[in-house]
Amino acid sequence: MFTGLVDAVGRVRAVHGSERGLELDIEAPYPDLTLGESVAVDGACLTVERTKAGWFGVHVIRTSLDRTAFGGYQAGRKVNLERALRLGDRLGGHLVQGHVDAVGVVREVADRDDARLMDIEVPEPLAELALPLGSITVDGVSLTVNARPSLLAVQVSLIPFTLRHTTLGERRPGDRVHLEADTVGKWVRHFMSEK
Repeated sequence: MFTGLVDAVGRVRAVHGSERGLELDIEAPYPDLTLGESVAVDGACLTVERTKAGWFGVHVIRTSLDRTAFGGYQAGRKVNLERALRLGDRLGGHLVQGHVDAVGVVREVADRDDARLMDIEVPEPLAELALPLGSITVDGVSLTVNARPSLLAVQVSLIPFTLRHTTLGERRPGDRVHLEADTVGKWVRHFMSEK
């Protein structure tokens, strides 16, 4: 479980494809990672399989490749990182599972006063859960849905702190981003659909 509060920006060190999926080596400032630990990489919960000074390695399985943009990642790409919550930690963002629901596409980026507005095209199942002033996770960052510019789009407003401490300040129109809908909303929709 995560909060969507990015605690580091890492960099993809190496990418190795195979029939079994994808291996990513990620530079990160974590001196005490342990094998088997969960780390959210751009919002996707991945398991640490290798660790060396200054970096760790993960395996992205085929089903995760089908639901994410990891297949297009290359060495040098910056990624948002968050270590899993511990009991008793502050929950400053919102409850994030690290399960990418969909890949969205950035459609528009515009500065407005002290914020940057980003419009993201989202698939219909996720759009149904994106309520104005509700929560959404974009590349692992806990954000508030600022507006719904169209039926299949959400708008988020990025504050200067987020722009400086995550990779979202680098996103441009056409970029693909990992999306996770609000967990509570997913459960409510599931229980309502069972009736």
